[in-house]
Amino acid sequence: MKFLDEYRQSDNIRKIATEIRKVTTKPWTLMEVCGGQTHAIVRHRLDQLLPKELELVHGPGCPVCVTPLEMVDCAIAIASIPEVIFCSFGDMLRVPGSESDLLAVKAQGGDVRIVYSPLQAVQIAEQNPSREVVFFAVGFETTAAANAIAASQAQHKALDNFSMLVSQFLVTPAIDSICSSPESRVQAFLAAGHVCSITGYERYLPLAQKHHIPIVVTGFEPLDILEGILMCISQLEQGAYRVQNQYLRAVEQAGNRQAQELIRRVFKVSAQQWRGVGWIPQSGLVFNDAFAALDAKSKFDLIRISTAECHQCISGEIMLGQKKPKDCPHFGKGCRPEQPLGAPMVSSEGACSAYYRYSQQEKPREHPVSVAHKNG
Repeated sequence: MKFLDEYRQSDNIRKIATEIRKVTTKPWTLMEVCGGQTHAIVRHRLDQLLPKELELVHGPGCPVCVTPLEMVDCAIAIASIPEVIFCSFGDMLRVPGSESDLLAVKAQGGDVRIVYSPLQAVQIAEQNPSREVVFFAVGFETTAAANAIAASQAQHKALDNFSMLVSQFLVTPAIDSICSSPESRVQAFLAAGHVCSITGYERYLPLAQKHHIPIVVTGFEPLDILEGILMCISQLEQGAYRVQNQYLRAVEQAGNRQAQELIRRVFKVSAQQWRGVGWIPQSGLVFNDAFAALDAKSKFDLIRISTAECHQCISGEIMLGQKKPKDCPHFGKGCRPEQPLGAPMVSSEGACSAYYRYSQQEKPREHPVSVAHKNG
């Protein structure tokens, strides 16, 4: 693909991998926060290019994976109401709730529609004034701006039949929580470049100082990721802990001020429950008072829905970097994409999904550099 070939060239990948091996003298554990980066690492087998002393663990940067079970059950309850048109991104449909999922609701006749933008849901509400239209607003700061635009438009158009089921997360409090845990073994982070394109990386500066950890804002192509790893390892070997920006072509330190202001106008920061992880203070977004009428959970009186996590799913331990997908006894057996125990097996950014999908392609086996070159 044009503009991506340069970041998948095998010669450049070899050079960076060689440099990583050269500078690594001690065991180190790095966490890539974003599920998109996890998929790139597993797909291109970048981990196989790294020295044995270096371990990559996978973070909680998949919004579908961390959306709490209670919220999924709320979505299923709303989508099951006959007069409701329920709109969602496609990878939420197979996420298991307590007893069902949105795809099952759709199969049973519920009007569940896949959309590619929250603005499509606003348009559907305009076209169906006699029906309630609900959009499942899931994501990190990258989707918060688009969701804020949709909420603003719905309010401006006075669409009384439109609401949003909000499950919005903030990345830096999750990193802070991981670093504060005595069980954490993460020594450096690859921060998600697309999130930082909105937020910038100023808020990472105090985290690096507080926890004495290197944080490198990183893109999603093989060369991006390996450069980010090299920058992290170079800092660790020197005893440094700074915030660096590998993703210069897309991220500025201040981020997108206009998008940030839009988010602040519509949402306010709140405590947030992360599926498999628990409650993290100041780690989510909810509607502020001016937009409270758009809150689907209140509108449909679902405040008291309470659920219990599947005890067989170890997604929390995986997203905290404590275990890998193949450490789960149910991986590829009792938990598969067509019948998942948890969201990481079905999300397009889930770690379990990456391991399952690309492990099916391991034979005939090719060198990671060759795979990266061919994908270019």
